[in-house]
Amino acid sequence: MNKRLVILSTSPRKNSNSHALAESFAKGAAEAGNEVEIISLIGKQIAFCKGCFACQTTGRCVIRDDAIEIEQKVLNADVVVWATPIYYYEMSGQMKVLIDRLNPLFPKDYRFRDVYLLASASEDEDCVPQRAVEGLKGWVDCFERATFQDYVFCGGVTDPGDIRGNEKLLAAYEMGKAI
Repeated sequence: MNKRLVILSTSPRKNSNSHALAESFAKGAAEAGNEVEIISLIGKQIAFCKGCFACQTTGRCVIRDDAIEIEQKVLNADVVVWATPIYYYEMSGQMKVLIDRLNPLFPKDYRFRDVYLLASASEDEDCVPQRAVEGLKGWVDCFERATFQDYVFCGGVTDPGDIRGNEKLLAAYEMGKAI
């Protein structure tokens, strides 16, 4: 059965290494017959959550910005993939802000069941993505029908395009193809 995937690319940089992982994952998933959309946060206006929790009763955020359209796409996706650079051993601020703004999904009949993470960083130790992984797992834990599936981490890449030719691009492609 073909699935609908939404890939949320949260890097603030054009041609980023984490976005390259997203594109590779998307290519594999599309070749497997899935419907794939990559949403880059570059140029999007997404304000901080106000913590008012109005969305828990109204099902809508009181802030009117680009997060609303993204939320609808996540709501209707079978698979959600997050792509982020790792800054200071954690997910990007843009990713965290969007996670918080997706709070209106909590009381809704969301469709997604599988969640993945793609991450890149200058540092190359195995421990580098762990806080981002745990942070995303915390979000997934709030959605009882969803499961964190897996992640691909590519360390040792700093400047845009450093990932070119890296074996982790193939790992992301294969993970996408297995959807």
